[in-house]
Amino acid sequence: MSTQTVSDKPTLSGNRPTVVTKSTGAQARGVGAYIGRALGTGVLTLVIVLAAWQGLILLLGVSPFIAKGPLDVFNWLFTVPEAAENRALILTNLGVTLTDAFLGFVAGMVLALVLATLFTLSKGIEHALMPIALLLRSVPLVAFVPVLILITGRGPSIAVVTGAIVVLFPALVNIAFGLRSASPQVSDVIAVYGGTPFTALRKVALPSSLPSFFAAIKISIPGAITGALLAEWLATGQGLGYGIVVAVSQVKNFEVWSSVVVITIVSMVLYGLAQFAENLVLRRMGMDQSAGS
Repeated sequence: MSTQTVSDKPTLSGNRPTVVTKSTGAQARGVGAYIGRALGTGVLTLVIVLAAWQGLILLLGVSPFIAKGPLDVFNWLFTVPEAAENRALILTNLGVTLTDAFLGFVAGMVLALVLATLFTLSKGIEHALMPIALLLRSVPLVAFVPVLILITGRGPSIAVVTGAIVVLFPALVNIAFGLRSASPQVSDVIAVYGGTPFTALRKVALPSSLPSFFAAIKISIPGAITGALLAEWLATGQGLGYGIVVAVSQVKNFEVWSSVVVITIVSMVLYGLAQFAENLVLRRMGMDQSAGS
């Protein structure tokens, strides 16, 4: 398939319009090339991390009883007789943590988007609510969680609230910056033709804020996971956060290292997926400045 556009540029034979054909196959090749580069970068990053991990263990001379290398973790998860049970334990805890992190991420991002929209439409609302967001950001989360436990209890809601608090401030700052980066001239044109501030926000500010919105998503993914792990450690008694603490107290070092490795890999994969989605959306919107011609 191909798409055709008409060009008004003059040619050597005259000023007749010429037809320029743009193949959808070229777009597909561009996406495929990006996927290839992303996979290559991911593999290279993984190799560097594994080499640094093993190298630091050897360099620091940490006891093999405490420090586990990449091969130790791989064997514990895949080759030892109890590997199936080990994987089931890690994956069960991982499922709980990812559920908590997802709910906290969604709650934080929705709240950040709503507040950023209100801040853009009204300076008074920003002056009233921004100090609260700054307060939540400035108080150490470890000190804040016990207060949240008194309010919400030790159920899954504490993990959602903790994740939302971690996500809220950086997402709010990025989204608000993106909404305010819209062209004032275009907003003025909309106002001249009778458009409301909300129309300018919907037609101009929101599309122009997409790069900042995706930046907020990429920052918030590891933040939501960190918030979920912290809540599980201090409150819920479930998930990888609690499992790591229990494994440390019982000197189950293989489980500790495997849990940390799995959640780290998952965080990297989710970040990479967000990066891929950003690239696709911005390319489609014509906003990817890094894309080749």
